[in-house]
Amino acid sequence: MNESLYTPPHLYSVHDTPEPRPLQPAQQRIRTAWTADELMATEFPEPRWAVPGILSEGVNLLAGPPKVGKSWLSLGLALSVAAGGRAMDSITVEGGPVLYLALEDTPRRLQSRMRKILGNDRAPSTLTLATSCPSLPQGGSEAIAQWVERNPSARMVVIDVFAKMRGPSAPGSSAYDADYAAVGHAKRIADHYGIAMVLVHHVRKAGSDDFLAEVSGTNGLAGAADATLVLKRSRGQADGVLHVTGRDVDEAEYALRFYAEAGAWQLLEGPAADHTIGDTRAAVLRYVREHPGAKPKQISEETGLDAALVRQTCSRMANDVQLIRKGGGYIVPGEERGES
Repeated sequence: MNESLYTPPHLYSVHDTPEPRPLQPAQQRIRTAWTADELMATEFPEPRWAVPGILSEGVNLLAGPPKVGKSWLSLGLALSVAAGGRAMDSITVEGGPVLYLALEDTPRRLQSRMRKILGNDRAPSTLTLATSCPSLPQGGSEAIAQWVERNPSARMVVIDVFAKMRGPSAPGSSAYDADYAAVGHAKRIADHYGIAMVLVHHVRKAGSDDFLAEVSGTNGLAGAADATLVLKRSRGQADGVLHVTGRDVDEAEYALRFYAEAGAWQLLEGPAADHTIGDTRAAVLRYVREHPGAKPKQISEETGLDAALVRQTCSRMANDVQLIRKGGGYIVPGEERGES
């Protein structure tokens, strides 16, 4: 039997792996108390990145609305990280073992999706896939830990979806405490082994100006996670925008395009705003970013856009705070503070 295949209720072949061992507390491996001068004199290694700038070691909560393409994105990332190469066709990643728990899929569906994503590329043997696993507090943590022990160079574990593995809440706990504790099970593994744990989750039906507030559940989920990523549908040239914030990752927005025929998400170059608005606004925004203070006439002459259309577009973009009026011309928000 192939050890990379899943054998319930554990992620190993019963013939090749010893009996389950409890995951030892991370505190036994990692120092947790310092004097101030000791801490300042200590050199720490840089965080290990599964996908540089986007997915770091620790718990990464990846949320999005149903059918937006979270599973395509997470499976594509798993394949890229397992094989090494370029994630989202843009970011160079170091290859290494990846565990992907596809808890809402069947083996046939997974095979079909991988065929589409891989095309003529060979499937990496360093990617382990499973379609069932015990909840984290009821044996799942130990099963994942055993897989990592067998794969000491592991880069990432993906749980799709987290709701399938969070397990029951402790009696009498508040909703916030229950959410925080649920993520805590995954964080214990991530911190113990220094790997990236990706928890695929949903967002609320009601939108919000703050993408963190859109994560379904209480603030305990995002509060316990080391990073939160929200994939949202967009307009204009992009099919989606990935909003990212976290403790070790800079807050950023990335415009993405989805190629349905290949099942692949591609990272688009440049600021997300350039891809999430219509073509005319995007052209105006790009020009003004390169020529702060440009006036509509100048924009029209240099871009070839109709003068009346440019005047109207600039006015509407100013009303939408995509541009700021300054001295008869326009600048991109942030430039008035010297941030661009």
